[in-house]
Amino acid sequence: MAAHYDVLIVGGGIAGLSLASALAGNCTVALVEAEQELAYHTSSRSARQLIPSYGPPVVQELTARTLELMAARDADLPEPVLTPRSFMLIGTEEEVNAEASGSMRLITHSEALQLCPALVPESFAAAGLDNGSFGSNAPLLLEDHRRRAAGAGADIITGARVHSAQHLGSGWQVGAGAEGFEAGVLVNAAGAWADELAVISGVEKLGLQPYRRTAAIAAVERPLPEGSPMVAAADNSFYFRREGDGVLISPSEHVPSGPEDARPRPGDVERLVDRLNAVTTLGITGIRKAWTGLRTEAADGVPVAGFDAEAPGFYWLAGQGGYGFQTSAAIAELAAGQILGSTPGNPAGPSPESRTAQALAATRWSIRR
Repeated sequence: MAAHYDVLIVGGGIAGLSLASALAGNCTVALVEAEQELAYHTSSRSARQLIPSYGPPVVQELTARTLELMAARDADLPEPVLTPRSFMLIGTEEEVNAEASGSMRLITHSEALQLCPALVPESFAAAGLDNGSFGSNAPLLLEDHRRRAAGAGADIITGARVHSAQHLGSGWQVGAGAEGFEAGVLVNAAGAWADELAVISGVEKLGLQPYRRTAAIAAVERPLPEGSPMVAAADNSFYFRREGDGVLISPSEHVPSGPEDARPRPGDVERLVDRLNAVTTLGITGIRKAWTGLRTEAADGVPVAGFDAEAPGFYWLAGQGGYGFQTSAAIAELAAGQILGSTPGNPAGPSPESRTAQALAATRWSIRR
């Protein structure tokens, strides 16, 4: 016998978990995750920085709302998810002017060196600063979503990879692991596997593309002082920030990949260390650990949140790219409103499509590859 739910969410990363915690208590919810643990892939490999000036305008709007919701949530937690940590962009004047947007302001060369004395002065010409940026405690946030969802009655099942899904009558029948599920709404929050889940479900793919992004924790001779900003190159060739007595570093690569359990490739981290030792005085002496995540993007670089154009009850929650954590609460709020408006027993019906909902919609032409 299949278990019946109003909503079945496929994917236990930040997208799926934040939606589960937003929905639970308002309808019956189950979340299934293919891996044995939640947030195993990209969500556990985050740079843990929320940057209001990062991304296109709709992403910046979602980030502002997410920060507002997270700040309110912090009042109920034993320790805060958010910690103020500014974000600094460096490069040529042309590069910084092209990338600076939203809450970022241009600062002088000397101001940049005061904020991050580890920078070699000759390595950059211009800088921008976002003082509204925050570091995030990603594990705490993920666990809070899981706890809230489970506490409100959501069933969370790990080690349950979806192997079949079909729309029958007024809902979906889904096989995941050894379990069977029936649900009125099937949410595709499968990250890098989102298009694969669509194929299994008989739904047209959106052409979502995963991209590699490697990071590492490095030991240094001269640690950054507490309160130092995260620093990124405006040409997207690296970023670094303080991580205890070491630094978190990344080559910011954007290399297409298939959906996989990604791992660093030989030479990527070594070349980054050489570069950072040339443009900073950190004195990187070794790598403590390194990892690679997949940032899955739609063709227009904007996340996808909305019902499929053709498949009834199939909801896309995918393509967050590098904006997953910083938009998560706002997208979950929007998605929950749309889904609850579509489930039986909700007399209000679907809410009017807002400009933000239209920008994220799975029906928009700009994401068809």
